[in-house]
Amino acid sequence: MSKSVDPIAIIEKYYPEDNELRRLLLHHSRQVADKALEVARRHPEFSLDTSLLENGGLLHDIGIFLCDAPGIHCFGNEPYLLHGRLGAALMRKEGLEDIARICERHTGTGLTTEDIRRQNLPIPEGDYRPETMEEQVICYSDKFFSKSHPEAERSVERTIQSLRKFGENGIVIFQKWHEMFG
Repeated sequence: MSKSVDPIAIIEKYYPEDNELRRLLLHHSRQVADKALEVARRHPEFSLDTSLLENGGLLHDIGIFLCDAPGIHCFGNEPYLLHGRLGAALMRKEGLEDIARICERHTGTGLTTEDIRRQNLPIPEGDYRPETMEEQVICYSDKFFSKSHPEAERSVERTIQSLRKFGENGIVIFQKWHEMFG
């Protein structure tokens, strides 16, 4: 990582109140960070940056408070699909480009301009696919945990089912990741 990061201090800056949203964010983010670190432990051959995995896992959803998703205690104005881009903007203000990229590239298995057009998604056109190994590992890890059902880790089968509504391409990407990281 390019800069020393205290992810909890950053979360406290944007989530100053101890409330359901902050507790949910901390719980979900810890799950994702721990899963990403587990991948790094199982696969030393990838030489993953464990500091980036932990900090990126803890901060990947930092933008959710700006979104309208009352089911998970988010009462902002923006569509939930934008939480990654919104979080990326916050992380760029903090000078954390590597974490900003993780934020904006973890939706589904990544989004392309074609995905955005085909599905008429409320997000500016662009390529939001994870590129680095750390971006891919966090995106992969995030797919196992739902903020709507934070109590348990999804199975591979349930994760694939959750991706099915977005098309076969995301399933293919996830299965490739599972072969690499699982």
